[in-house]
Amino acid sequence: MEKKIRRLRRARKTRAKIAELGVMRLTVHRSNAHIYAQIIDATGGRVLAAASTLEKALRTQIKNAASVQAAQLVGQHIAEKARQAGVQQVAFDRSGYAFHGRVKALADAARAAGLQF
Repeated sequence: MEKKIRRLRRARKTRAKIAELGVMRLTVHRSNAHIYAQIIDATGGRVLAAASTLEKALRTQIKNAASVQAAQLVGQHIAEKARQAGVQQVAFDRSGYAFHGRVKALADAARAAGLQF
């Protein structure tokens, strides 16, 4: 439980800094089985785009939803949805997770697909 509390404390610090910037944020949540990404507006009240390994379009393309390849697909998908919503620049909110593995793969794929952060 203490590990989760430390992660949430790191997430709170990151979100406070992003709030000072006043920009939209790309937030990531990962579980043991799936990975989720959302683009939230600057006020924090509205989700503009969302993607996860639970979506039908992505489930057919991936074998294991908890893999780096699945995170890359989610990153590409969230960048496409952001472009459709008119979002080009965001701040990356990794929710206190370390920037490696699936979180890094999602971020790199979103950058490669045209999202700026």
